[in-house]
Amino acid sequence: MKKFKFLTVLCAIALFSVACSDDDNDTDGGPTANFESQVYASNNSNGNIERYDRSESGEVTSATLVTLSLDAEGIYYDAATDQVTQASRTLFQLNTYSDIALANDGANVELELSSSADLESPRDIAVSANGDLYVVSDNADVDGNTSTDDGRLYVYTRNGNSFALRNTITVDFAVWGIEFVGNDLFVVVDKTSDIAVFTNFEATYTADATETPNKRITIEGITRTHGIAFDGGTMILTDIGDASSDTDGGFHIITNFQSKFDAVNDGGTMAVQDNQVRVAGSATFLGNPVSADYDAEANEVFIAERANGGGRILSFTNVETGGNIGPNMNATLSGASSVYFYKQ
Repeated sequence: MKKFKFLTVLCAIALFSVACSDDDNDTDGGPTANFESQVYASNNSNGNIERYDRSESGEVTSATLVTLSLDAEGIYYDAATDQVTQASRTLFQLNTYSDIALANDGANVELELSSSADLESPRDIAVSANGDLYVVSDNADVDGNTSTDDGRLYVYTRNGNSFALRNTITVDFAVWGIEFVGNDLFVVVDKTSDIAVFTNFEATYTADATETPNKRITIEGITRTHGIAFDGGTMILTDIGDASSDTDGGFHIITNFQSKFDAVNDGGTMAVQDNQVRVAGSATFLGNPVSADYDAEANEVFIAERANGGGRILSFTNVETGGNIGPNMNATLSGASSVYFYKQ
């Protein structure tokens, strides 16, 4: 297995790399359960699942789990079933793989179930609180006119070991990251600094249709947002800045998000002052942060960084003051596209 350490000194971060060596806690070369939390990642380079096992002592080991896909975006880990679901950009479907948490580095993980091949250009997955609704954002051009922005939300129901496409929602804006907050689905409006919400999503938007969100607002200070994550009342939104730059990215932390969002009128702007904290700068390794997750208990932000160094999985702690802070976890992952955090 590959091993690396959490880094506390900035100069050490700059020299960080993932070294290949045996797991000190594993004398027979197999997996162990000695982890406090795990980070799962998808990528555009080979479509495999990357799993990072994190111990209480701060040691992190990683394992590459081989999938059927050659390119994947969106990732979700279900601890109750020990399964990971990805959206495949080569097979154009949802794929769920089983026996994930303790799988060996290099293992070919078992395909448990797949959806029909409906997708065109999937970007993210959001799963409802009850675990039976899987929504996939897809940024393929809908009307064939590249001068108009549009996108789709594919809505799947899961019943045991089967996915069924319930309905498809078309919107008049490009989409990227999506996140459930309670029963409401928040959607990143790609190519802008906007986010939109569809309230009471599962019960309301049940038919194939073109729909308008209940509300759409602008997030001041962001150039172009992609990643979105929510936990414990705090929303994380990433900013990829100029897509051609691998150094101008950042992310925003919005505490008490729902009350702040509710206070902005439809079509209005959420100001930075008194509402948001921004993390960005040369020490962050952020260029095109395309996906995010968040652990409110530890106040830790996880980022899939697509451009800097060819791709990285990063985490940041002590982010409440914002600024040009270095990551405490910095793992190179070519083509990193999505990230998901799980804690035991």
